[in-house]
Amino acid sequence: METDIRKASSKTSVPKEKRPTDKEKSKDKSKSKGKDESKVHKLSLKGSSRLVAEFFQYSIHTILFQRGVYPAEDFTAVKKYGLNMLVSADDQVKAYIKKIMSQLDKWMVGGKISKLVIVITDKDTGEHVERWQFDVQISAPTKSKSKPSTTDPSHEQDQQENSSSANTPFADKEKPESEIQAEIAAIFRQITASVTFLPQLSGDCTFNVLVYADADSDVPVEWGDSDAKEIENGERVQLRGFSTANHRVDTIVSYRLGE
Repeated sequence: METDIRKASSKTSVPKEKRPTDKEKSKDKSKSKGKDESKVHKLSLKGSSRLVAEFFQYSIHTILFQRGVYPAEDFTAVKKYGLNMLVSADDQVKAYIKKIMSQLDKWMVGGKISKLVIVITDKDTGEHVERWQFDVQISAPTKSKSKPSTTDPSHEQDQQENSSSANTPFADKEKPESEIQAEIAAIFRQITASVTFLPQLSGDCTFNVLVYADADSDVPVEWGDSDAKEIENGERVQLRGFSTANHRVDTIVSYRLGE
């Protein structure tokens, strides 16, 4: 970013009222426009990748809270996206999410991720009752196709699969980060409002996180294969999404209808 600084003349003269010419008005308008544009924070590919990864992290916490997977007293409030977000204070949950995010950050920056899925499962029956899917489209062409692979830490499982090469509309030009943050905030409001149509979860539940990535991704040794954990005969609802010049994220929730 450059700033144009001009040295004032040392010559003095009697002040005289002077109206700007059309040419000067045009120049001042251009300078003002340039100054306004210079204040707009636009995201690089790396910045966009980290923004998407951070969105995933808060999505996990929000879904765990809103769907009552863990007690409300296990969460603490933080300010994010202009909203009061609730994040888990449980040490085991925090360690698990941190482990996922440390790998997810690397894959996102490398353009390897095509999907992240959060699955809620009934502990007693082992039945998957809810599935939150975040599809990621990347503006750069994908390099390779792959077969699924995942991890199974003591708590849950994660998954990889081939990334999608479908052409999805991205932002026509780089949007200000503030506009992207507003789109993300709208998604979290919708997740919060989803309790009005999602069936109430009964009994004790746990959650799994599946990460779909390219076949040529470097996979930690503790990560392994997993099935897709689909909801059998479930309902699907398309929620909001957000986009940058480099990524587009779309949200779908699938759920099992109550008995």
